[in-house]
Amino acid sequence: MAVPIDRAQLTARREEIKSAHLRSAAQRPSTSARGVHHVALICSDVERTVRFYQDVLEFPLTEMFENRDLEGSTHFFFDIGNGNALAFFDLPSVDPGAYDEVLGGLHHLAISVPPDRWAHIKAKLDTLHIEYAHIDGSSIYFRDPDGSRIELISDPLGEMYGKPVF
Repeated sequence: MAVPIDRAQLTARREEIKSAHLRSAAQRPSTSARGVHHVALICSDVERTVRFYQDVLEFPLTEMFENRDLEGSTHFFFDIGNGNALAFFDLPSVDPGAYDEVLGGLHHLAISVPPDRWAHIKAKLDTLHIEYAHIDGSSIYFRDPDGSRIELISDPLGEMYGKPVF
């Protein structure tokens, strides 16, 4: 449910936070992290998820084993480039209930692909009649078989709409 906003006030507050916390690359300390090891999502059907991510989006399946946290659950991984993985669990003994967008929940996962692969995958989505929103020339947003919102962006890593983001 949308609520009325004071855009000028929100812009002013964003600028205050930016002024207080954002540092130039030269002033910014190095990160303590090495990168994203994996992002884990939940799926309802392992094979359908593999077919979508490997066959449609062309992210190779790299590993599959029983989830250590839930007996009978499958934990599996896809290569999304640069040593990063997208992982999934199925939860065969758990009823996850209806999805609600909540604070702290995943809004979308943005994955960078080169412009030629972006156009190729976009054409595959068209052929398969998978709906998407085409935003700003370089981004398409669509839902995976379980409703997770995925963005394919043709901008290079570290850049968004021609502007460095780190």
